[in-house]
Amino acid sequence: MAARRALKAVLVDLNGTLHVEDAAVPGAQEALKRLRGSSVVVRFVTNTTKESKQNLLERLKKLEFDISEDEIFTSLTAARSLVEQKQVRPMLLIDDRALPDFKGIHTNDPNAVVIGLAPEHFHYQILNQAFRLLLDGAPLIAIHKARYYKRKDGLALGPGPFVTALEYATDTKAIVVGKPEKTFFLEALRGTGCEPEEAVMIGDDCRDDVGGAQTVGMLGILVKTGKYRAADEEKINPSPYLTCESFPHAVDHILQHLL
Repeated sequence: MAARRALKAVLVDLNGTLHVEDAAVPGAQEALKRLRGSSVVVRFVTNTTKESKQNLLERLKKLEFDISEDEIFTSLTAARSLVEQKQVRPMLLIDDRALPDFKGIHTNDPNAVVIGLAPEHFHYQILNQAFRLLLDGAPLIAIHKARYYKRKDGLALGPGPFVTALEYATDTKAIVVGKPEKTFFLEALRGTGCEPEEAVMIGDDCRDDVGGAQTVGMLGILVKTGKYRAADEEKINPSPYLTCESFPHAVDHILQHLL
């Protein structure tokens, strides 16, 4: 890891860190204002595939978060970019609310499979269709491989188990574009003028948020909200730079010890 430099940027996860579905983490709005009052650049990074960036932004505004669209980098954005680079026609196994982020992409006669979180589409007939495409040589593009995520009614399966099932059945390996992939974090930092050693990541997912960020040289702060479960911090090596109760506590630490 390169030598630590003065902190210039903070990447913040959304669902599970700032909010859980339609409920904000207590004190998160005020903490974000305090963070913005410092010298750091703030960006928001999310693996969510349940809704388009525009829908996500509307949700955040209803929760009174002061966030603009150009500050959000999503795994959907990264997946669309890869589809365009590869010039493929994807079968989109994503939630219907996320389809606007693929507007203009040709999907007739698909020759690739793009899979995100799509509970309404994860049934045998659709998955078998994807399976057959992959057997014919279509690439498998996973928007991310999260094991589970937090909903209001509790933890729920993420897309990871379904991606892994398709990998297993077809003896292929998915191209993963979201967290914890190194390219995702580097792309999120692009345009900030900051190197990874000048940035910190705050999130509720020990592997995807914290582990992924620390792999590229960032500091990782794990919050005990959202999908966090006891002893999650012991699941990665090196362990998180810091584990704290919630986003406001993470901001307190940054303002008091990293600036």
